[in-house]
Amino acid sequence: MRFPLFIDLSGRAAVVVGGGTVATRRAGALARFGARVTVVSPAVKCALEGVAYVRRAYQEGDLEGAFLAVGATDCRAVNHAVFLEAKRRGVAVNVCDCPEECDFFFPALCETGGLVAGVAGDGGDHQKTARAAAIIRRAWEEEL
Repeated sequence: MRFPLFIDLSGRAAVVVGGGTVATRRAGALARFGARVTVVSPAVKCALEGVAYVRRAYQEGDLEGAFLAVGATDCRAVNHAVFLEAKRRGVAVNVCDCPEECDFFFPALCETGGLVAGVAGDGGDHQKTARAAAIIRRAWEEEL
């Protein structure tokens, strides 16, 4: 099981490598919680307001100054390179295609009226986690 840790990301640099659906979702979540997000990708599925974009392939050095990093490309070699650079730099990293290369995991987020809850499982049943988050969201809508 994973320990739930809530951390203040206000003004902290986060680098997301990748421009697809998963990368966009993760960049958006980090930005909503105050991180200074930079997305590195030659192509971006959906540009988000308040997020900086470097429109090129990932390069060694892109994680300089980062507090955390996300490898969310469809290329295992690139995601692994992000992991290796993060480890060398002491940057917390999440790699979308390899749980063994993750220092942290993204929960299913439930947000409303100044409250936030994160639902995470053991990684074995993502649908179960999504259903649990949906129950929390519905309960909050009914009760708050």
